[in-house]
Amino acid sequence: MGSVLLWVVVVVAVSAALLAWFAIDLGTVSLQRYRAAFTERTRFQAQEFFLFIAPQKLFAANLAVMALGALATWLLTGSALLALPAFFALALLPRWVYARMRRRRLRQFEAQLPDALMMLSGGMRAGVGLSSGLQQLVAESAPPLAQEFALLLREQRLGVTLEQSLANLARRVPTQTTTLVVSAMRIATTTGGGLAETLERTAHTIRARLQMEGKIEALTAQGKLQAWVVGLLPLLLMLVLNKMEPEAMALLWHTPLGWATLGVIAFLEVMGVVVIRKIIAIDV
Repeated sequence: MGSVLLWVVVVVAVSAALLAWFAIDLGTVSLQRYRAAFTERTRFQAQEFFLFIAPQKLFAANLAVMALGALATWLLTGSALLALPAFFALALLPRWVYARMRRRRLRQFEAQLPDALMMLSGGMRAGVGLSSGLQQLVAESAPPLAQEFALLLREQRLGVTLEQSLANLARRVPTQTTTLVVSAMRIATTTGGGLAETLERTAHTIRARLQMEGKIEALTAQGKLQAWVVGLLPLLLMLVLNKMEPEAMALLWHTPLGWATLGVIAFLEVMGVVVIRKIIAIDV
């Protein structure tokens, strides 16, 4: 009987060791793949913002944020099952930050375009050529517009045609406003029309469009605030009830039924915010 029990212990120990080795090997391979994909994507995204940061440093910072977020979740809730989803959810944080920064950069580029086009049009009316006008525009403008047009000038110095440079600009800054400007400049340079007048009319069109978008954004600001209130109010109530009735709320944090309830709450929260944002999203 003792020898049989010994053999059972040995088999269980060997099986556990093999499973642990398999899990470590699988985790190492998955981490390497995630690291390779993260660094490649981050290198391109950083270059898009004209930021020259080592992707390896950003990867290490991302892992640190994921670990700290999971630890904070575990300390606040006392549940390791909630800390694990928080750890993997924070892996999406860089994508969210990049998307938010990109939207802000494109919006700022659009806001700078009308004044830039008026400056370029005024220079061309004074007898300055297009290349000289773009150089003056780059020297007197602020990023991100100065960065994008400076890159356009560098491409032309390397032998790239104006049409291809404008196409590259439209690809880097994929907005309706940029497409309108690029199309107007292409038509004016191809047909031989007055480029200064074309740029001036385009600037007025863009300024009117931005004013309309500003009015719509002001009118929908209340709906956006309601989305934030609807999304945060249940979370704040949960925290308040957790302080007031910790024993009753412990069922929500430490039982399978409570975890399922939290999952349903999270799903409904996300769907509510998404629906409200879809309602107030008006395209001009």
